[in-house]
Formats: sequence, C-alpha cells, structure tokens
Amino acid sequence: MLRNPILLLALLALLVPALATAAVEDPRDPEHHFFDPTFGEFPEELEEARAAGKKGILIFFEMADCPFCHRMKNQVLNQPEVQEYFSEHFLVFSVDVEGSIEIVTFDGETKTQREWATRDYRVRATPVFQFFDLDGEPIARFTGATRDTREFLQLGEFVADGHYKDQNFTRFKREQDGR
Repeated sequence: MLRNPILLLALLALLVPALATAAVEDPRDPEHHFFDPTFGEFPEELEEARAAGKKGILIFFEMADCPFCHRMKNQVLNQPEVQEYFSEHFLVFSVDVEGSIEIVTFDGETKTQREWATRDYRVRATPVFQFFDLDGEPIARFTGATRDTREFLQLGEFVADGHYKDQNFTRFKREQDGR
C-alpha cells in the first residue's frame, strides 16, 4: 500500500483524467461530420433526402460571431453520437443569417442566405434549428442552444419520431424525463 500521500495524490492526478476521457468518444469536427455539403439548391436536397429515406432536413441558421452557435458546434454538434443520429435521420445544412451567397429555396426562389433567414423565417437570434419535412414545409423550430447533448438528441427524436405533430418540445422532454 502507498504510504506517501503526495505520491498517492500524484498518481490520482494522472489516473482521473485518463479514466474520464476513456468513457467519452473523441469529438469530431462538425463541419465534416455533422453538416452535409450543399450548393444551396434546396429542391435538389429534398430529392436527395427522399431518396436516402431521411425524415427531413435540418437547417442550422447561424452567424459567425454567435457565441451560442460556437458552443453548440464545440460541445454538442461535435459529438459522434449526435452526428450519427442526425446523419441517420436528416440531411443537415448550415445557413449564415448574414450571408450574401445565393441559394435556391425549397419553393424554387433564388435569394441570399440573409434574405431567406431573416425575411422568410424571421430569424432574429441565433442559433435556430429549423426542421423541414420532405416537402420543404417547416415542421419544428428550436431557437437557442440546447443545454447539452442529451437535449439535442431529444430534439432530434422529437422530430424524427413525429412527436411534433401532437405536442410541443417542452412537454415531450418532460415525458421523456419522467416528470
């Protein structure tokens, strides 16, 4: 048995971080593992989502200087569990609410990212997670950062399993959490 408390503390200081990280998967860059590549032709993305058997499309409305967008990318969207779940059920695209790049909307109109976000979807704060069905119709929306990975996965399940049709997300979470 170790009788030297300093040596014991030093050993613990080395072991605890190693054990803590062993249970957690390494984060992966969301730009490559969460978001799907796009040329901004959203009618084509709908066709691809249908062909791939997805439940819908998720648009992540963001802006460069948004601290909550960065937090979501660095703490939630970079988690392999989140990436795998959303990749299975949705095509996911990022749209810059200040962007001047032209896109073709689900309705076939050409607009800038900024116009689409602010005029069509009234995005005033970021991030906004806007879900669309396979016809390009908006079906669920979440504004702000989720508390954690678990809540974001609940949001995905809320939409993928169709719970949005008969209850709001707050009620769904309460039922899931047994409250």
